[in-house]
This record gives sequence, structure tokens and C-alpha cells, in this order.
Amino acid sequence: MSRPLMSIVIANWNGKALLKPCLESIFVQNHPTAILPQTRFEIIIVDNGSTDGSVAFIEKTHPELRLIKNPQNLGFAKANNQGILASKGEFILTLNNDTVLDKNFLAALMGAAADSEPHVGMWATKILSLSDKTIIDSVGGLLLYPDGLARGRGRLERDNSQYDALRKILLPSACAALYRKKMLDEVGLFDEDFFAYCEDTDLGLRARLLGWDAVNVPGAVCFHSYSATGGDYSTFKAYHVERNRAYVLIKNFPLSRILSSPFHTLRRYAKQLSSIRSGKGASSRIAKKTGKSGLFFIFIKVYFAVIINLPTLLKKRRIIQRRRTVAESEFSQWLLTDGISAEELTQKD
Repeated sequence: MSRPLMSIVIANWNGKALLKPCLESIFVQNHPTAILPQTRFEIIIVDNGSTDGSVAFIEKTHPELRLIKNPQNLGFAKANNQGILASKGEFILTLNNDTVLDKNFLAALMGAAADSEPHVGMWATKILSLSDKTIIDSVGGLLLYPDGLARGRGRLERDNSQYDALRKILLPSACAALYRKKMLDEVGLFDEDFFAYCEDTDLGLRARLLGWDAVNVPGAVCFHSYSATGGDYSTFKAYHVERNRAYVLIKNFPLSRILSSPFHTLRRYAKQLSSIRSGKGASSRIAKKTGKSGLFFIFIKVYFAVIINLPTLLKKRRIIQRRRTVAESEFSQWLLTDGISAEELTQKD
């Protein structure tokens, strides 16, 4: 009997200062052999053209690790795909470089994978804030808004184990998620046209539409420095999140949901405008950096990009919808059980 292998894929861009604590937390894990005695691991780091000495640091301190060096920043989606394609594991753990793992993280995760049914292809972890380990970043995966936007469940709530009883969820955050390689072979990898942000929502929905399930693993705890690489409240993030949520919508949502989505988007925009006026929420912080006119031009740029790329998106949509095995009614149920309101999306950071 072959020994199962977990491949840990870490995408890095100018994250030298982040990599050291991340890697150290992997090396000091309580070894999961007590749960799954035959487990082996490999670590693959994909560097996206870093200029901060990340590559030299890895080569000097951890020459045993597999390192893929890109000449420039090819994006989070592309880098993870490169790592997955180079991996040998039956299970793939995508891990942000700005995470630090609890000592029992890998043991809990592989134990859950070993106990799961074959149709489970994704496992979500318990992600807490690195700056305040009592505050939730995401627990029980992502919640979906009717226009394609998603947000971590419980974000910024104090952790009182309120979501630990959840079992079946919609989809995980790729910040720290485990994927079954067999599922990825069937569903495909991250969509590289996304570059960064929302690619995990897209992958998760494509998998769910093909009948794969996702489960919550609250015992697998890690700590995340939110947006340490992409930049908190940056115009880069604002643009890619808004553009990519439209990509998610067009590719994966039922036609009836696409037709009704403008109502939900306008409702969200109204709430975001309210949050800007009140000085609360992520939109207000971005507006302080760019000004209201700057925020407006971000949205103009977003919709221009969506229109330009619409033929490609529709081609991808036809393939996804032709292959899907899930009824529209089940998709609607996901928005009920794992949905999020416009208020919660816009009033929190």
C-alpha cells in the first residue's frame, strides 16, 4: 500500500519576513503519524519574482525545499497552479505565506481527510487573526453573496467556538485549504485569469457544481496576517475583488441568478456608499486612500475589463454549465445556508 502524501504549496511575493514564521510553524508540527501513520509531506514554494531576498533566504536556510522561481509576479492563481502541477501528493494544502500554523494543524487536517467520504474534495480550516488570536478571520469556509462576492464566515467576530459544530460547508478559503488531488484533476485548477482574489470561490463553486463536497475542520487552526502581501484596503485588491466576483458570477451562477444579480449589486453599492459616509467598513478605508473619484474609476475599470473579457468568460461558462450535475434549486439552497447579507459584507473591514 502506497503512503499518502500531502503537498504543501506556498505562493510567495516579497514575503521574506513572512516566510520564516510560516515555515517554522510547519517544521514544529506535532507529527500527524499518530492519526495517519503513513503520512508524508513535501513543501513547494513558488516565488513570484520577489525582489526582497526571498529566494536567497529559502536557498540558504531551507535548501531541501522544492523552489519554483518565476521571473516576475504571475499572480496567486498561477503560482499555486505551478505548485500543484509540480506536486506528487494525493492531497494539496494551499497555504498563504502570511499564515502561522498551530502545532496540531496538520494532524487535525489529515485526520479529517482520512475520515472523509470519497466525494469530499475540500477541507476548510479555522483561520484566526495573527494580531489577535481570539478574533476570527474565517471559520467554516466562505459565505456567498448573490452577485458572486464572498467573505469568510464569522470574520472579525470573537472566537467562542460558535462555528466549530459545522460539518458540511460551501467551500474553503485557499488561504489555508486542503484539496483532494483527484478532485482537482476532474474540476481543474485555479483560473489564472483571476490573477489574485476570488479564485478560491470560483474553484470551490466549480467543484460543488460537479458534486464534490466541502467540510469544516475546526481543529486545524492557523493564524493569518490579513492582506499582508496584497495590501490592506489597496486599490489593487479593490479592483481585483470587484472584477473577479463578476467573473465568478458569470462562470458559475444559474442564468436566473445572473439576471437578478444587478439588484443585489446595486444594494451592495448603496450599502458601501453608506459605509463611506459613516466612515465604517473597508470601502470607507479605500475611499480615504483614493478619494471618492478614485473609487469610481476603479469600478469603471472593472466593468470595462468584464466587457472586454466577456467572450472568454462565456466560453468558460458553457463548459462549466454543460458539465454540472447540481440542480439550480440546490444552488439556491447554498445561498440560504451559506449566504451573506449586503450589510455584513459592507459594514465590516
